Amino acid sequence: MKIVIHARHAELAADFREIAEEKLLSMERFSVTIERVEVEILHEQNPRQGKHSHRVILTSHGSGPLMRAEAAEFNDVAAFDAAIKNFELQIRKHHERSKSHDRKTLRNMPIVVNE
Repeated sequence: MKIVIHARHAELAADFREIAEEKLLSMERFSVTIERVEVEILHEQNPRQGKHSHRVILTSHGSGPLMRAEAAEFNDVAAFDAAIKNFELQIRKHHERSKSHDRKTLRNMPIVVNE
């Protein structure tokens, strides 16, 4: 998975890239094909938007489903954490829909005799 980070009007925290890569790469456990994730960080200059001044938008691209999550918080790491929760929920739902829930039991399986 390729991770592209764009920052607009914002200075990122020193460890933001490592945190973002670690959390996004953990999404591969759901086996949903995502080739690229764009992380866009926007900073609102208006002082009245203090509690929601940093906005993070996550967008997935690739042969899998298109997913988009967005969150706004007081700093970039908190906004990313809120957005990654929504993103993970969408990936988890897609993974659950694609799973086969066909419950085959031993009672219903045909008996094969080798002679």
